[in-house]
Amino acid sequence: MTIDELFNIEIWDTDPELYRQSVDKWDSIAKPIDGLGYFEEMISRIAAAQGRVCPDISRKAMIIMCADNGVFEEGVSQTEQKVTRDVAELMGRKMSSVGIMAKDYRADFFVYDVGINSQDIPAGVIDAKIRRGTSDFLKEPAMTEDECLKAIDTGIAAVKKCTEEGYGIIATGEMGIGNTTTSTALLCALKGLDPGTVTGRGAGLSGRGLEKKISVIERGIEKYRGGRKKQAITAKDEAFEALRCMGGLDIAGLAGVFIGGALYHVPIVIDGLISATAAYTAEKLVPGCRNYMIASHVGRENGMDIILDELSLIPVICANLALGEGTGALLLFPMLDMVKSLYDSGTSFSDTEIKKYERFEE
Repeated sequence: MTIDELFNIEIWDTDPELYRQSVDKWDSIAKPIDGLGYFEEMISRIAAAQGRVCPDISRKAMIIMCADNGVFEEGVSQTEQKVTRDVAELMGRKMSSVGIMAKDYRADFFVYDVGINSQDIPAGVIDAKIRRGTSDFLKEPAMTEDECLKAIDTGIAAVKKCTEEGYGIIATGEMGIGNTTTSTALLCALKGLDPGTVTGRGAGLSGRGLEKKISVIERGIEKYRGGRKKQAITAKDEAFEALRCMGGLDIAGLAGVFIGGALYHVPIVIDGLISATAAYTAEKLVPGCRNYMIASHVGRENGMDIILDELSLIPVICANLALGEGTGALLLFPMLDMVKSLYDSGTSFSDTEIKKYERFEE
């Protein structure tokens, strides 16, 4: 993929008439109007994304992007960088947190190594290694243009493969020590935000560690945005440069997943901050992707509210989650199954003596 090919991707809008038909189907079920709240809207958005009133989400996939981040060298994490590879290995065996949570649930995992700082590829992990970790963005751009494009293309190709194999919905996950730093830096650059107001503690930084992390992000934004650091980015080329210079291979790969979801008409579930930043970046690079995104939860990391508001997406889980790996996105799956059961098989008003509720537009 070239930069021009990326910028020239066109996304088809979802069908508003099909969305309306899905809402009508909900309203035909013997229950109060919008009784299941945002879950009803979510199913209707999935229907519009798939292009059918009764969407099929029986086959579910998780795409997890793993990569190391050179900014780790600045002391922004309390753990060793090798933890990325260690957790990826557990993911490949479905023995990490997200894998164990899915033990008794049908969801297939596709774990990608797009940039772990190791010579080998852990068992069960897909070899898509572009390089062994990014550069420290305080010293030089995290990635070259070609590396960033390859990561995006990897995400798009992963979704294409999933759709060819019949998966109807895909959750996103990631693993990469230092990626709350890269994602926060990227978000601040995209929105023109003050890092001091949105930077969180990641996997548990001390107060002094948090101050260092904020300083690293501030210096990075000053390096690559300079006098424009308080200006939100609107141009595609500037958004790409922000991703290339301060992002990570995991974020770029996930941005590709969200672009792929829009290209192949499959809904993609956002997890936490890293995933959400990738989703927001995808929308900046390829407008229209947001119509194929589903918000699972609002995580503990600062910035989630900002991103979801920008994407006009409403999360349905508020549980102060901060585990990562795609765990929040995975939690949404069984909830959707239960809601979808009512959507598919709920008793209709026509089968009862109950008078149908009337929908009034506000």
